[in-house]
Amino acid sequence: MTPITSNAELEAFCGYLADQPFIAVDTEFMRETTYWPKLCLIQAAGIEHGGVIDPLAEGLDLEPFLDLLRDERILKVFHAARQDVEIFNNLKAIPKPLFDTQVAAMAAGFGEQIAYDALVRQLLRIDIDKSSRFTDWSRRPLSEAQLDYAVGDVTHLARLYPRLVERLEKAGRLGWVGEEMNFLTDPATYDVDPENAWRRLKPRKFNARYLAAFRAAAAWRERTAQARDQPRGRIIKDEAMDEIATQLPLDVDALNRLRSVPKGFGGSKFGPDLVAALQAALRDPEAYAPVIERVPPPAQNAGAAVELLKVLLKARAEDAGVAAKLIATVSDLERIASDEGDGSPALHGWRREVFGEDALRLKRGELALVLDGARVRVTEVGVV
Repeated sequence: MTPITSNAELEAFCGYLADQPFIAVDTEFMRETTYWPKLCLIQAAGIEHGGVIDPLAEGLDLEPFLDLLRDERILKVFHAARQDVEIFNNLKAIPKPLFDTQVAAMAAGFGEQIAYDALVRQLLRIDIDKSSRFTDWSRRPLSEAQLDYAVGDVTHLARLYPRLVERLEKAGRLGWVGEEMNFLTDPATYDVDPENAWRRLKPRKFNARYLAAFRAAAAWRERTAQARDQPRGRIIKDEAMDEIATQLPLDVDALNRLRSVPKGFGGSKFGPDLVAALQAALRDPEAYAPVIERVPPPAQNAGAAVELLKVLLKARAEDAGVAAKLIATVSDLERIASDEGDGSPALHGWRREVFGEDALRLKRGELALVLDGARVRVTEVGVV
């Protein structure tokens, strides 16, 4: 296996891929010490064979391959696609349409977030040599073993895809997977606007001054991490956001008194910048604070209802042969228990058919859960 390192080779390979009904895609990247993932390798395969593209090769223009990702006439197949799609989003090439075999496997009854090697073993009866799995993909030259491992990821994936599709079509569930792909291909999923960084955290209070400071601290950290190309946690930890928003340190001495910031942080080059960001946000906290839709607290009896819904979810997931996580989250169950579930995906589409309608009937007292040996059975009330 020789990696593709020239524009002529890449154009020829992309010409082959352009004629395929689908393309299996994977990436190898590094991001342990950076904010932005460093793309080290792209693997792609059609029905007959695959190749490995070296994006670190000098002078290599990836546009022919990125154009394939943007081409909505060609299906792109990934496994656990989110981080791969994030990388291509950074390159302005979100793969559409998309098929994620991990999501498909959950819908096909292979459990929650099944690992790629386990899926290959179960469907293809192949044991993957994982000796090259944890390797420095940025080092050159790559060994033959590394390249064989890398291309194997996509050649196996190209064989997995039709088998999963066949299973899903027989079960009438192929449309379920399509609904899930909308989230993965939405650019908003990969939003890195610093002003929206607070959304990936959990504010604990809801007054304007707290929320303004919380948003300002998260935005400052995101901007700094992006500019320095360092992980967020190396700038300041997540838990510091709440303490900063609670204590409102408006000078470097106050910043140094916080327990969650590193010793001497206020005197570093970071300290004055963060203080300035907080001061600016607090000049008009009502205007800067994010608007958060607050879900009413659960009713006193909602805890018991949530536990019953969990049992129902497990039973219905087992009946359908679908991973429970794909049907509903704990948050969904809490919303349903609190009569705030209208916006929950669990009460719409195929999820409502599999679980949501029964969840509402259980709440209304129309269904009962019965222990039948080691299995939970769902019955109509009054029916033994």
